[in-house]
Amino acid sequence: MSKVLVIGCGGVASVAIQKCCQVSDVFTELCIASRTKSKCDALAEKLAPITKTKITTAQVNADNVEELIALIKSYQPDLVMNIALPYQDLTIMDACLACGVNYMDTANYEPENTDDPAWRAIYEKRCKEEGFSAYFDYSWQWAYKKKFEDAGLTALLGCGFDPGVTQAYCAYAAKHEFDTIDTIDILDCNGGDHGYAFATNFNPEINLREVSAPGSYMENGHWVEVPAMSIKREYNFDQVGEKDMYLLHHEEIESLGKNFPGVKRIRFFMTFGQSYLDHMRCLEDVGMLSTTPINYNGQEIVPIQFLKALLPDPASLGPRTKGKTNIGCIFTGTKDGKPKTYYIYNVCDHQECYKEVGSQAISYTTGVPAMCGALMMLTGQWTKPGVYTVEEFNPDPFLDALDKYGLPRSENRAPALVD
Repeated sequence: MSKVLVIGCGGVASVAIQKCCQVSDVFTELCIASRTKSKCDALAEKLAPITKTKITTAQVNADNVEELIALIKSYQPDLVMNIALPYQDLTIMDACLACGVNYMDTANYEPENTDDPAWRAIYEKRCKEEGFSAYFDYSWQWAYKKKFEDAGLTALLGCGFDPGVTQAYCAYAAKHEFDTIDTIDILDCNGGDHGYAFATNFNPEINLREVSAPGSYMENGHWVEVPAMSIKREYNFDQVGEKDMYLLHHEEIESLGKNFPGVKRIRFFMTFGQSYLDHMRCLEDVGMLSTTPINYNGQEIVPIQFLKALLPDPASLGPRTKGKTNIGCIFTGTKDGKPKTYYIYNVCDHQECYKEVGSQAISYTTGVPAMCGALMMLTGQWTKPGVYTVEEFNPDPFLDALDKYGLPRSENRAPALVD
């Protein structure tokens, strides 16, 4: 039925590809492309005996638009799934536009070099005008909206879990549960234990940038920014237990604020253990989270990239991670003139994920929604020219697909609220 080009072959991409191969009647052909072709070949060899999907592989530098264009023209896919790094979103979008192909990704654009003068000027202007200083935001990709509209192509942004499923939860709540929504709290709890003193559950460079940035939330249509990790709450998560969580800036707050302008407050919280925070603060204090190159023994290195090379590969955490994740959204608002609260969430078991696809739950909870979003696009349920985030589409078939393919929803109609 369709040909799909997947760019990336890391932990999340591996999960998404394996889940695509479980739906061979839709994903009839896949090309896995990465800078390191041997990783693509190994995954293709593993999957060939157990799927009807025809799998091929290719080598590509996703930073190079011309290489991407050549690959897309050669393979002629119906959809490009970008499961590489957020740094590469714009080059892949450019290539899709040049070739007339629909596009999707799992995380919004941020630059690799945050000292680039041209990017820095735009960034500082945005900080002043919008009121938040995180390096990642949707403006760069939203700027492509007219280009995709004029080309008759769809670009789906941020179709992982958060962002992604959390936005579908919001759309579902607005459609089925509320007449008006007053507050949204997005809670991301990882109750897993991998046994290392310090490791990150997804790309260390992206993860550490995200959690070390100032926190921010949206209130009455405006950003409120606070020092990193300065707002802490405790919450008792279903099947995980009591955990400390901290307010972070997160990309879906920006799009939800735009698409649900009547909501009075939108916040995002993520759980962290004390050991993780102690390590991160120490690394930040000594400059290891810096993106500014330094000279070491005659070689130029970027400290955070060097740190990434030292830390465990997130894809290697699967066999040693035990416990569960719990990610969802708590809403307050009104229905039929009466106050209402509602909590929709998913609980995912690290060990069950490893049994199925050889990954820990963090990769699983991002890779499965990527497949389900692609499924929505390829079956014509989520297609309209332009650039969109998940909450701008009908949430029902997407959540039904998540229920079916490994991330079933749970609901609580009298949840404890976050103060």
